[in-house]
Amino acid sequence: MPKEIKEIEREMRSLEEQLEYHSRLYYELDSPIIQDEEYDALFQRLVVLEREYPRLANPNSPTQRVGGKVAERFETVRHEVPMDSFDKIFSEEEIYEFVNKIKSEYPEAEFTVEKKFDGLSVSLEYNDGVLVRGLTRGDGISGEDVTENIKTINTVPIKLNGGKGKIIVRGEVYMPRRSFARLNEKCEANGKKTFANPRNAAAGSLRQLDSKICAERGLQIFVFNLQLADDMPESHIESLERLKSLGFTVSDGVTLCKTASEVAKAVRAIGDSRKSLAYDTDGAVIKVDKLSIRERMGSTSAAPRWAVAYKFPAEIAETQLIDIDIQVGRTGVLTPRAVLTPVHLAGSTVSYATLHNIDFIRERDVRIGDTVRLRKAGDIIPEIISVVAEKRSPNAVPFEMPDKCPSCSESVLREDGEVAIRCINPDCPAQLSRSIIHFVSRSAMDIDNLGESVVEQFIVSGLIKSAADLYYLKKEDIASLDRMGEKSAQNIVDAIEKSKQAGLERLLCGLGIRHIGEKAAQSLAARFGDIHSVMNATVEELCSVDDIGNDSAEAVVRFFSGDHAKRLVERLLAAGVSGESKEKPLGNSLEGKTIVVTGTLPTLKRQEAEALIRLHGGSASGSVSKKTSFVLCGTDAGSKLTKAQSLGIPVINEEDFLAMINN
Repeated sequence: MPKEIKEIEREMRSLEEQLEYHSRLYYELDSPIIQDEEYDALFQRLVVLEREYPRLANPNSPTQRVGGKVAERFETVRHEVPMDSFDKIFSEEEIYEFVNKIKSEYPEAEFTVEKKFDGLSVSLEYNDGVLVRGLTRGDGISGEDVTENIKTINTVPIKLNGGKGKIIVRGEVYMPRRSFARLNEKCEANGKKTFANPRNAAAGSLRQLDSKICAERGLQIFVFNLQLADDMPESHIESLERLKSLGFTVSDGVTLCKTASEVAKAVRAIGDSRKSLAYDTDGAVIKVDKLSIRERMGSTSAAPRWAVAYKFPAEIAETQLIDIDIQVGRTGVLTPRAVLTPVHLAGSTVSYATLHNIDFIRERDVRIGDTVRLRKAGDIIPEIISVVAEKRSPNAVPFEMPDKCPSCSESVLREDGEVAIRCINPDCPAQLSRSIIHFVSRSAMDIDNLGESVVEQFIVSGLIKSAADLYYLKKEDIASLDRMGEKSAQNIVDAIEKSKQAGLERLLCGLGIRHIGEKAAQSLAARFGDIHSVMNATVEELCSVDDIGNDSAEAVVRFFSGDHAKRLVERLLAAGVSGESKEKPLGNSLEGKTIVVTGTLPTLKRQEAEALIRLHGGSASGSVSKKTSFVLCGTDAGSKLTKAQSLGIPVINEEDFLAMINN
């Protein structure tokens, strides 16, 4: 190997070690020693080297944690070691009963007490120290293979510090409270349904078919059990030390107890610490420490006899609902919020609680002036669980949502089949900031250096009042703002200029039209070719496009029928923004055909194959139906191939496909 290549390889391995080290300090120990910018610089240097020297890239590199693989479904795999659940207890009396019963038969028994994490249980399998599989608990006998998503979790070691042969561990994937809060804020801003609690959010994130989405959710893991190893330790405490030495993040504060009173005291200590933790715990787990005693005790058909889970009671408070105010999100969704007499609950003072939508209010018959019972969903999000009816004033009246937007006073709309009520005025001030942030995002116009804080600064300073204003900004105007120098201003101007050639696909996505995401925008761009053709299309014409249903078609027509949208588009085009599709037709050999791509193709990525379909006049669909002309199939195809075969739809391979378009 040439000297230069050896030096490059050494640098790549060094970068991998540094990134893993700093990642552990940040995510596991909460004590970073470098700034985020320094970490990002190391990360980007490794990305560049892996791109330039792909043969030297490590498949277990930290860069692989960003995700990006998309699965059609998750394969079900049988657990080598069954993942039992624990029987639950709810009182100190039951703690004494459990411990003393075991002590009467095994006087030498000792017990560990550890936190019960509120997340999703998984098993991780390693061969010779390298992660080979991650499974959900499932029914305890079999689970789903979510390996690609597991790899995106920073606290899951891809490679262990030693460990020969096969090692299987069990852990709990969870979402930290700050990650949960950020996720729900993002959902609310985009008019999407929020998650009820961090556990639901963690479970939903780990089962995303697109691992890139999972990577963005900030999941973490605690490993709490050594399921299988060539040389099993004698006790649970010893196994936790072994897990820690291998590089796993294990729970802190595990207590070894000899008596029932010590166990009860340790459980109380965990309960007292819950409010100060960065994650949710909903109880404590009590286990016999010695593995030999566990083996002799055995299990019932449903749970082991040597462990129980103590569940903490939920904290509930009463307070008065003094008003209901309405907030307006980026997509115009009106969200009611309860204004409360401040009350202390689960470690903090609560003054507000989300009411979600009018259906939620009606189901619970919540009225202004009511005394309400309150709890924190997942110990974080305050929610009203019921009304204290006997304390209601006789003058209380049912609440109704406003028929005008509280921000712009324009009429609001509730579409059939939806719970959300929306302001459909694009000029609504409450929607401006979030709509521009969406416009510049990666999935839309992809304008670098324009983060949320910069956009807010532009709006507050009066530099922009619409997305089109971005293209009329001058360097000197930007440079005059606080914390914005000449170089930063120039970088922003350059990024805005570059985005002018993003193409119709990204422009349509960036406009924030209801129901029109990346996929639908691509289909529209491929079918119509330019922005004016989309603007003038009828509902019937739009519905003829794959991925565009009646609701989406009506939303497009409604959006472009407004004067605001027309002015916005014309100003964008006048500034030099391209309104034409970047995918220029190469032929019409697939005209009128609807094609579904499934499996792994020999040379083409799925996105490349779908782009070729559109470029040759066809429509690339994500699902198989009777309208599908044929299925382009590679290896490891799943349910789409099965459905195509059941419907008698022709299946072709990549070679057939390339011959078809080349002809």
